[in-house]
Amino acid sequence: MCDIWKDTEANEISARELESHLAAIEQLQVKWVVFSGGEPLMHSDLFRLTRMLRERQIRVTVLSTGLLLKKNAQTLAAGVDDVIVSLDGPAAVHDAIRRVPAAFSTLQQGIREVKHYNPLLPISARCTLQKRNHSYVQNTAWAAKELGLTSISYLAADLKSEAFNRLEPWDENRQSQIALSAEEIETLEREFDGLQKTWAATAFVLEDRDKLQRIVTHFKAQLGICKPVAPRCNAPWKSAVIEATGAVRPCFFHAPIGSLRTHTLLQVLNGFEAQRFRASLDVESNPTCKRCVCSLYVEQ
Repeated sequence: MCDIWKDTEANEISARELESHLAAIEQLQVKWVVFSGGEPLMHSDLFRLTRMLRERQIRVTVLSTGLLLKKNAQTLAAGVDDVIVSLDGPAAVHDAIRRVPAAFSTLQQGIREVKHYNPLLPISARCTLQKRNHSYVQNTAWAAKELGLTSISYLAADLKSEAFNRLEPWDENRQSQIALSAEEIETLEREFDGLQKTWAATAFVLEDRDKLQRIVTHFKAQLGICKPVAPRCNAPWKSAVIEATGAVRPCFFHAPIGSLRTHTLLQVLNGFEAQRFRASLDVESNPTCKRCVCSLYVEQ
């Protein structure tokens, strides 16, 4: 669902760059770092970065397509606290959406290899829902279970933002390839109802029925059936997104508030632009927040 693969520049955060910000990270009392992408397992020195953070008692999570799990299994098993893999559906659906032959079986082999080295490492799934997999919600949960994963979470495909390396928002034609029709939304709701009946008594599906309904609302708002509703979120006050270029964002969807190429992390987060942004942001009414598909709320 992203356009990061179109970026031909080999940007990455080096160990030296991370080291220069460790004092700030400690001062900020960072508890959790998530390596996303693209594909973080393509980073040339990822496990040096994870080691530097874990030595400071910081939880480290890696988000991955799963295609490189087997190649990195031993170091991954020892070098992170948990892994989240992208799962688009049962085998045939997953392969079709990924446009990678045998993507599902490659993911399966990788999970087994990582578990061989560390059976206790939590590996969970995240499924981005869209036109091509909306009718496979329940089957995707069963596929995750059969893969031996710890849990699965669902989120809606982002349709209108400039996040994830989009140089400009998708046009209506591209959005229509991902968004759901009214009939498909009804199918999605039935899938969620079935999911609730099967998994409500377990912790395997991370969202309850109310949270899943927000995904339905997202797609309905795309069609103009209802108004978009912003989720409960305090991400800009509790976290930050650091891109490989050094750009720092208050979350994935809002514009950068500074760059680590020219300022320290503390200077960016406490700078004029960052303070102005946080002071003026009203999540409930902000148009970008209303379209958010991946919110964060950290208890005070």
